[in-house]
Amino acid sequence: MATHNELGKLGEKMAVEFLQQNHYEILETNWIFQKAEVDIIAQKDNVLAIVEVKTRSTTDFGLPQDFVKPKKIQLLLKAINEYVVSNDLEVEVRFDIIAIHKENSEFILEHLENAFYHF
Repeated sequence: MATHNELGKLGEKMAVEFLQQNHYEILETNWIFQKAEVDIIAQKDNVLAIVEVKTRSTTDFGLPQDFVKPKKIQLLLKAINEYVVSNDLEVEVRFDIIAIHKENSEFILEHLENAFYHF
């Protein structure tokens, strides 16, 4: 497996652990609908948190969250609409980003709630 894939998997594992420690129930990981892959679907109380995880080994080229592009947001919106409808959920939907980057030998994790809005 390529190094960047391993880093991505490590970041997703760290994000799941972080969410669980903060009392989120993990409903799905790597959920796929058509061309969209949703990293994490989690729930806390009546909020369905759709979490995109971005992990980078350095911030030399920008912050991890800067790599969530409009096309990805469109795909996530379409996928989550299908998820909510097909599971007949009555929840508030929130789109989050968990941004992780390496600083020296440590990973820094930042949870950005309501990172982007659906329209």
